[in-house]
Amino acid sequence: MDRPQGAPIMDAMSETKLAVPAEFDTASKEERIEFVQDLWDRIARDQSSVPVPESHKKILDRRLDAYRANPHAGRPWNEVREELLSKLRDSSQ
Repeated sequence: MDRPQGAPIMDAMSETKLAVPAEFDTASKEERIEFVQDLWDRIARDQSSVPVPESHKKILDRRLDAYRANPHAGRPWNEVREELLSKLRDSSQ
C-alpha cells in the first residue's frame, strides 16, 4: 500500500477524511477485520441511523409474502446450519 501510515483514505471508493490508525497497516488480517467489525458495531448500535434501501425493503416484503403463502416450505435454521457445517467439515478432510 502506497498510503503513509495514518494518512486519510482518499480513493475512488471513498471520500472520507478520517485517519486510519497507524497500527492498522501493520496489524494482522484478523485484527484488521475485527477492527472494522467493531467500527460497524458502533455505527449499527443506533439502528435508526442505518438507512435501509428501498430495494432491500422490497426484497423483504416479497420474502415475507412467500412465507405467509406457504409457511411450511422452509426449514429451521438449526437444521440448515448443521447441514452447512457438516459440508464444511467434509470438504476440509
